[in-house]
Amino acid sequence: MATRIAGYEVQGEIGRGGMAVVYRARDLRLDRTVALKLLAPELARNDTFRRRFSHESRVAAALDHPHIVPIFEAGEADGVLYIAMRYVSGPDLRALLDREGVLPVATALRIAAQVASALDAAHQHDLVHRDVKPGNVLVAQGTDSDRPEHVYLTDFGLTKKSLSLTGFTTAGQFVGTLDYVAPEQISGRAVDGRCDLYSLACVVFEMLTGGPPFVRDEDIALLWAHQHDRPPVLSEVRSGLPAGFDDVFAKALAKTPADRYGTCLDFMGALRLAAYGAAPGGPGTPGRPADRTPTVATPTAGRRTLRTRPPPDWARPVFGGERPGS
Repeated sequence: MATRIAGYEVQGEIGRGGMAVVYRARDLRLDRTVALKLLAPELARNDTFRRRFSHESRVAAALDHPHIVPIFEAGEADGVLYIAMRYVSGPDLRALLDREGVLPVATALRIAAQVASALDAAHQHDLVHRDVKPGNVLVAQGTDSDRPEHVYLTDFGLTKKSLSLTGFTTAGQFVGTLDYVAPEQISGRAVDGRCDLYSLACVVFEMLTGGPPFVRDEDIALLWAHQHDRPPVLSEVRSGLPAGFDDVFAKALAKTPADRYGTCLDFMGALRLAAYGAAPGGPGTPGRPADRTPTVATPTAGRRTLRTRPPPDWARPVFGGERPGS
């Protein structure tokens, strides 16, 4: 007999972590497939966590962005806290990197720009992700050859800040993944969106080189490296990358948040500038239509000319806003 939880029929496990299990499930009310995250039972028994879970789930559900997995519902049934969200068909970035090793620069920047826009949108709502990693980046099929991937950032609904406030993490621990965790998370300092920027930079570093910036045999050595060791120079890890990437990553991976870029899209703009030798919003390089501002054909005096179509509001920090003549 199939398991039913709060109007959802569980069909099979998708993945699991220390505090939650995610299932593919059928929404019996709307007859649609969803991803159903069930939190560990001990979390539901903590009143402080339950209150923060309710509040932060509402904030996450209110995020309306094309690159954030939509949350349909969050609640409690039979003592189990759950979150129902869109089911995304396709691999996560972890599986893609395990298969490909490294990605072409254009592909890495396309994926990273979508994640960056999602993070900045969350930060505008005072929501810090705190666990940006390849496993939380879902890569679905895109719309056309110019945009072959449509990326979703997931796992906003698990209230990581609440874990530290309710005794589920202890002194000296943090919520996050060691390969991508920001120095301020490790030391227990206050975090903001620049914490996610650091993690995003680690993910982009891995997309371009095949591994995260810091690799150590012991966890304690890895934590020390994030806090104190100089990040490796990108060009020394993989040859053939744009020379300007070295300075961009040095800034994005700065130990002090104030020394990093102000937003994730600022970081992406700097990468585009280094990669294509034009200001963010420039046409990119020949033969890379996915890296150019979209254009549309308009009739003028019996012939076809190209008019620049302005990017959506969430993408303007990458493209630099509307260009003259648009």
